[in-house]
Amino acid sequence: MSLDLATLADGELATLSLAGRDGAFAEIVRRHRDALYRVALASLGDREDALDAVQETFIAAHRALRRFDTARTMRPWLARITLNRCRDSLRRRRVRRILRPFAGADDPVASVPDDRPGQDVEAADREELVRTMRAISRLPAAIREPIVLRTIEGLSQSETALALGITEKAVETRLRRARERLRMTLGMVEPGS
Repeated sequence: MSLDLATLADGELATLSLAGRDGAFAEIVRRHRDALYRVALASLGDREDALDAVQETFIAAHRALRRFDTARTMRPWLARITLNRCRDSLRRRRVRRILRPFAGADDPVASVPDDRPGQDVEAADREELVRTMRAISRLPAAIREPIVLRTIEGLSQSETALALGITEKAVETRLRRARERLRMTLGMVEPGS
């Protein structure tokens, strides 16, 4: 009789993975990859960078699996790793932008592709979604991360606080600030009203 990995809790999968059980970590990846991709995409605003961040997340998570508290849910832990990878990616982007004007034609920094998302949006509703995701990705990290985890990914306020290492009240305050900023950025309200 084989064990159905899809029915196991994340903590059980982590334990099996540490014990060398084939497929246990693959089930963790299958279970969480889409949610982490949405977190990364909302944070970075670029599909390729988001895929890279998710891949790096699972590599880091696999290496750190012994430190995972199996009594807790895995999604906040993985979300925190993803956000750290996104922060690293954003720092690299800033460095590239700073160095680009000084790079020579055959310098690898000069050949780094543009980080802006593509313009191949087909429908008006898809265009609005892209516009909103870009606005979210441009928010400062302190208010972007709570809105991504709480609103887009549906983590509870306590799970969001746990993932970010802040209080639940801080999550609430940052969410309010993020929503206000998005309303202004997206033209839904006049500044000062």
